[in-house]
Amino acid sequence: MKHVSVILAVILMIVSSCETDVDVVVPEFTDGSALDGAYPIPDSIKTRLEGVYTVTKGKEQFGQQVVLKWNRNRLSIFGARKGVYMILDGGIKDSALLFEGKWRYAIGTETGLGRISIDSQSGARNLLRNLLSDGAFSLNGSVGNEYAWTSFPVTFRYKRPFSAKVRNKKFYIIAHRAGGRNSDHVGAAENSIEIVPYAEYFGANGIEIDVKLSKDNVPFIYHDTYINLRLTADSPLWGRIEDFNLEQLQSFVRLVNGEKIPTLKEMLEFVLEETNLEFVWLDMKSEKNAMPYVIPIQQEILKRAKQMGRTLEVMVGLPTDFARDNFLRHAGFENVQALCELNVNDVRRTRSRVWAPRWTLGTQLSLVREMHGEGRRVFTWTLDQINFISEFIEQSEFDGILTNYPTIVAYFHYAR
Repeated sequence: MKHVSVILAVILMIVSSCETDVDVVVPEFTDGSALDGAYPIPDSIKTRLEGVYTVTKGKEQFGQQVVLKWNRNRLSIFGARKGVYMILDGGIKDSALLFEGKWRYAIGTETGLGRISIDSQSGARNLLRNLLSDGAFSLNGSVGNEYAWTSFPVTFRYKRPFSAKVRNKKFYIIAHRAGGRNSDHVGAAENSIEIVPYAEYFGANGIEIDVKLSKDNVPFIYHDTYINLRLTADSPLWGRIEDFNLEQLQSFVRLVNGEKIPTLKEMLEFVLEETNLEFVWLDMKSEKNAMPYVIPIQQEILKRAKQMGRTLEVMVGLPTDFARDNFLRHAGFENVQALCELNVNDVRRTRSRVWAPRWTLGTQLSLVREMHGEGRRVFTWTLDQINFISEFIEQSEFDGILTNYPTIVAYFHYAR
């Protein structure tokens, strides 16, 4: 039986490592934009629109309720049904608030276009004048499939603002591999700079990225040990990715959608200068001691963030004994922001500010409270199952969740 179990495990590893060739349709409006001539929505109105909404039309697509949350310059709508989400541009035109964009199931590849609005009959005029009481407006419109965007009518009626629990306590929604996996076809390659903006639209306020070290000792972002067709387009370079220098990697290797493999510095500079993300988890994936090369970059970015008045944490992850030991040998490690995935004694030894146990260990309330009592936070990883996401948000005391489906975590968090 032991040999059978080993064989089955190997088969599962092989199957899970292979990418299914999926034809993902990227729908586009063919009649121009409904927002032509619209002017921007004021921040005060954006804040007023955020909250929990009852779905009165479109339950088959969106479930019983959704949450609306502005992320940078776009409105995101999140629901529990298969992790449904919409990412919408918005504007004001003819005394109405108009929104258009795409919807998608996070679990699956079904997608389509949508247009919704708040007109004078559904509360726009009074909303713009700030004269509305709670529940006095709704969003109405249509969504469709990949080929016809007017297939299904939808109505979202305002129910309530976010609860005091949501508003008053920081909760970290951390997008795995900078925004999502290649297998989920979110629109850009995992661990690329191009995927980072998606993370914010998906509701994340932090990202996790995988750090390797090139042959010439430059930290870069990539997950696997080898150059392979799961992560990259066909190229003349094959073998262990850390056996090549940076110039070779950036000249001859492209990620699956043609993106360049970013250096750690390039990735962190983009996060610092082009996003509102507040947390970066550096998952130290190198088979070499990368600490002497990673920590100076981390410290430089943190210094610049402070000078900019920017809220940003960048933490060196300690996922293995190897990473822990290299970290402890680094001069001045006591002053380096770190996140430890090992046991709580290792958290204390490394003076890590965050403990990050895997989600399969459960809610671990007593240990979480112990860490909180020491002034540390606790994140869990990598949690993707809808039922467990709901349970952990309601019953655990974690400060954050690392996930491949930040849209689902965002729904259950903001719906609290």
